[in-house]
Amino acid sequence: MNTKQGLSQVENWKERISIDPNVCHGKPCIKGTRIWVSLIVDNLAAGFSEEEILKAYPSLRPEDIRAALAYAAEMTRERYVDIPSKL
Repeated sequence: MNTKQGLSQVENWKERISIDPNVCHGKPCIKGTRIWVSLIVDNLAAGFSEEEILKAYPSLRPEDIRAALAYAAEMTRERYVDIPSKL
């Protein structure tokens, strides 16, 4: 995949993720599934590969995983949680 293709897919996360108060308690999830974006990101953070996640959740596509990461990246640019420093 070239850089332009990658950026295009990242920018299109809104096509793959929905936030609907009537679905998954309004949590961001992959459209047409009840799979939370946070579940995907948590699994990646825990060290699971994309292939392992796709095998565990057959309704997902590789584009869904990239969309979840793009969404998470955008949220970290827009919001942050204060991390208390040690005194």
